[in-house]
Amino acid sequence: MTGGYRDFYVSGGDGLKLYARDYGPAASDALPVVCLPGIARHSEDFHALASALAADPRRPRRVLAPDYRGRGRSEWDKDWRRYDVRVELDDVIQTLVAAGIPRAVFVGTSRGGIIAMGLGALRPAVLAGVVLNDIGPAIDAKGLMRIRGYVGKLPTPRSLTEGGQILKQIMDAQFPRFTAQQWEGLARGMWKETDGGLVLAYDPQLMRTLEAFDPETPLPDLWPLFEGLKRVPTMVLRGANSDILSPATVKRMKSLHPRLEAVTVADQGHAPVLEGDLIPRIKRFVEMVEAA
Repeated sequence: MTGGYRDFYVSGGDGLKLYARDYGPAASDALPVVCLPGIARHSEDFHALASALAADPRRPRRVLAPDYRGRGRSEWDKDWRRYDVRVELDDVIQTLVAAGIPRAVFVGTSRGGIIAMGLGALRPAVLAGVVLNDIGPAIDAKGLMRIRGYVGKLPTPRSLTEGGQILKQIMDAQFPRFTAQQWEGLARGMWKETDGGLVLAYDPQLMRTLEAFDPETPLPDLWPLFEGLKRVPTMVLRGANSDILSPATVKRMKSLHPRLEAVTVADQGHAPVLEGDLIPRIKRFVEMVEAA
């Protein structure tokens, strides 16, 4: 074990080699947590949260944080069309089976939240509870346009510090109070260090999945998927500056879900970084789900 986690590898349904970080005790009666990242992010984003949950002195629990195909340490797909939520949902199911996790609390950031909602439709028994990090059944097209503008198109920085400065230039309105250290932390999930310098931590072909997005075309209706979460405790985190998840969407989510806990994260946008005060809040939610 290095860095507080074990390396976990599994084959997808098509044989592609997939990776996940596996934190905490492999054998425990504590309810596990599975962390699902955003579209161009990977397991690094959950390190602080996963470490805190796994090392809890009273109730250490297993935390699994997968890398989707083409991201992090998972193998790149030769066909960029398979960077698709439905394929990634199947990959997550394969990973859960291989890891021996029949039921868990899922923490899904952005795309990860959509995958968690998909699990509620395809494998409802696996969901004990869900944390949706700045994502809901309605997605603001303006935010998607912003994301399309930089995925796969960022200049290559010479250092993570410079990478943080690049991200600050394009995302400062989302995170106006971020420190230089926080920007560098965000950059650590965007690029990875190699002997030849920094490279993107995802397949640049991922950008092609966003090229066909037309802001004039209605987005898929995800409200039926959200309906599937009504049977489990759910928390939604919304960055106060988010351009993906609107207050109106959160309001409607609360009206439809009797056990929805809504949290607004001040001075952050899409998507709030899961650190600081959010860690004990999520920890309490997981404990509540487990007690119930």
